[in-house]
Amino acid sequence: MTSYGSFPGARPRRLRTTPVMRRMVAETRLHPADLILPAFVREGVSEPVPIGAMPGVVQHTRDTLRKAAVEAVEAGVSGIMLFGVPEDAKKDALGTAGTDPDGILQVAIRDVRAEVGDDLVIMSDLCLDEYTDHGHCGVLDQEGRVDNDATLERYAEMAQVQADAGVHVVGPSGMMDGQVGVVRDALDTIGKEDVAILAYTAKYASAFYGPFREAVGSSLKGDRKTYQQDAANLRESLRELALDLEEGADMVMVKPAGPYLDVLAKVAERVDVPLAAYQISGEYAMIEAAAEKGWIERDKAILESLTGIKRAGAQMILTYWATEVAQRLRG
Repeated sequence: MTSYGSFPGARPRRLRTTPVMRRMVAETRLHPADLILPAFVREGVSEPVPIGAMPGVVQHTRDTLRKAAVEAVEAGVSGIMLFGVPEDAKKDALGTAGTDPDGILQVAIRDVRAEVGDDLVIMSDLCLDEYTDHGHCGVLDQEGRVDNDATLERYAEMAQVQADAGVHVVGPSGMMDGQVGVVRDALDTIGKEDVAILAYTAKYASAFYGPFREAVGSSLKGDRKTYQQDAANLRESLRELALDLEEGADMVMVKPAGPYLDVLAKVAERVDVPLAAYQISGEYAMIEAAAEKGWIERDKAILESLTGIKRAGAQMILTYWATEVAQRLRG
């Protein structure tokens, strides 16, 4: 008698025979609603500025950002994460352009909110690195180190001006200790209890951020290893998770995504709030560069990378391909 628990009775290939069969039994499905589009808006430009290390991605003007937001809505994308790129002359040691109500990020938030209203979840990067002349994510002390608690005071102010501009979600990304709690208190103090916090719970000091620094015109001197996480550590992320949840995080995130799928999976096992992952600039650039060389099939590689991130446990994925992939999924 044939044993159906092993070969030849058991043949898993039966469930791979046709495209429709494979679709029917798929365990993981990408959907446009899973996707969030990171977008850069640059002050003082009249035309979009291509980002050399990220083919197809630009620093938007205010007008083209509005158009990108509308396209994202039409494609079924759920959110947009906004990054401001100020004029170099406005950068200073404290990143004051980041808390100016008329700074480029606050203006962009108002623009997008006016254009799409609540049809897109408008998120904002809450960090100082785009606005400081030294490029670090916080205020420096007299010895040139990032001062955690002085930086938290700046983050509180940033949260309030971004909320006043109309943002739905703030994303404190600087990896300062206590940042989620300080931001929550700052928002609640001005009656913005409905503004949610997407905590950058596990943000690693990654080599894959290079193209992003071009995208935001970073002035970074040195590195961020004293505040972003060490790539060798996983348990540390779980401690960060516990602290962020205790401080009031509404959503949490792992960044980067692809090189840290194990971290993402461990966080997914423990978390009881929505979990995001950020497919960062270096991940994007690698696929685009290899595809340009003809070494991989671009569209298939993009979908495979995103499916892997979702399979590891992400409910939301920040990706520069968000609108393109959403259009393809709907088509």
